[in-house]
Amino acid sequence: MRPKAMSDRMLIVITGPTGVGKTGAAIEVARLVGSDIINADSRQVFRQLPIGTAAPTAQEQAMVRHHFVGTKDITEPYSAAQFESDVMALLPGLWQRTDRVVMCGGSMLYVDAVCRGIDTMPDVDPAVRTAVKEQYHAQGLEPLQEELRLKDPDYYSVVDLQNPARVLHAVELCRQTGRPYSSLRTGQVKKRPFDVVKVCLNVERAELYDRINHRVDHMIAAGLEDEARAVYALRHLNALNTVGYKELFACFDGVMERQVAIERIKKNTRVYAKKQLTWHKKDDTISWCRPDEIVAVLQSMGVL
Repeated sequence: MRPKAMSDRMLIVITGPTGVGKTGAAIEVARLVGSDIINADSRQVFRQLPIGTAAPTAQEQAMVRHHFVGTKDITEPYSAAQFESDVMALLPGLWQRTDRVVMCGGSMLYVDAVCRGIDTMPDVDPAVRTAVKEQYHAQGLEPLQEELRLKDPDYYSVVDLQNPARVLHAVELCRQTGRPYSSLRTGQVKKRPFDVVKVCLNVERAELYDRINHRVDHMIAAGLEDEARAVYALRHLNALNTVGYKELFACFDGVMERQVAIERIKKNTRVYAKKQLTWHKKDDTISWCRPDEIVAVLQSMGVL
């Protein structure tokens, strides 16, 4: 069915679980419409992590220009809010070439940041940020989790409590404003000067898990262990709080056998893929298809 209120400018969002084949599908669509690809992956933006994040290869990037791949150092902070700002600044130049622009990635918050917008939050006093960070390094995550539970039980109940960046950010804003972080999140959708068409790629669960397992084996063969060793000294950074690196760091620390670490990477990647699918199933604006069906589906929608 043709999308309602079709505008001259459209953002075609190709998302889905890790390992499903988003990059190949995005390249196919981008070449048809003459578009670059906006990469919506929160870890592929870091230049030191091409193997473990399955970043588009040099050959794939030669086929279609990709934005936000390997453009940041892992020591540089980057967020969904910054991504939203960067993409909105990039789009006017892309619209000059084509009225269909492709965005591809599985980082749910990054996709939502562009499609729906992110709430504007108060600036955090550097002293507050430093105090929270120092407490985390001195005492670990648990005391900050408990502070969040007391100050904002609503956000505590839904946040990934094992993600230090999310927990620390919420605690910072609780301390800064004296209000629960959740009270600052309005969830209001920003009006965009373009239409958004979202397609989530998916395959049968057994096939997806098989793809994930084979991809991890390929990463190991391609040198993921060397890549992880090269950033091991920086393992405290949020950029490295990521499946693939966390397990190998445990192996390097001697607390996990190598083969166990590899199998754990596969398992944790499968768990993450399931979380991605759960997130996308809550979005009733998404169309679903297999990777090899995307052109036909977009044609049936009147997008191509």
